[in-house]
Amino acid sequence: MQIGTSLSGFPQAGIRAPADTPRTSATTHPTTDDKTEASRSPATNQALTEEQRAQVQTLKSRDREVRAHEAAHMAAAGGLARGGASYSYETGPDNRRYAAGGEVSIDTSSGNSAEETLQKAQTIRAAAQAPAKPSQQDLAIAASAGQMAAEARAELAAQRFSGDSHSSIRTEAVERYIQVANDSSAQQTLSGIDLTA
Repeated sequence: MQIGTSLSGFPQAGIRAPADTPRTSATTHPTTDDKTEASRSPATNQALTEEQRAQVQTLKSRDREVRAHEAAHMAAAGGLARGGASYSYETGPDNRRYAAGGEVSIDTSSGNSAEETLQKAQTIRAAAQAPAKPSQQDLAIAASAGQMAAEARAELAAQRFSGDSHSSIRTEAVERYIQVANDSSAQQTLSGIDLTA
């Protein structure tokens, strides 16, 4: 799962997963080609060497893993998902295409209010952490969504305390909370993560 070119501010972008496998073919959107083409000509498997059959099994396994990963993102993203998953494919020695990587695009913009932003951040975080084995990029997005949620909570707290008689003390507390939420420790957590696919 990867979010566009920048994690700061949650620009409208996509979620990609998993990034640890190189892409060797074109990326396409869901179509009839989306299913592994293993059922089309079973006679081809008989002409493969033992090594090629093992490679086909590896590709089939990866295909299932990628599709399950993307399905988990889609299910958790709910209404924030923009269209279906798109996949990159690798052609195996049996001349069939297998999903090698995938992407789910979601709406990562801020909401119209602090409450809506908080809700969206929680959904983005859930979508990022939905697969059984989240990638490093998934975890980075979840951390960024956590920061987005913290900022929305701080804004909500500031709104609640604005009419209070002790507003100066509470305003200072909220400002410190925002400083902690924006502290470099969140950035340090992400500094060791390579966000390139």
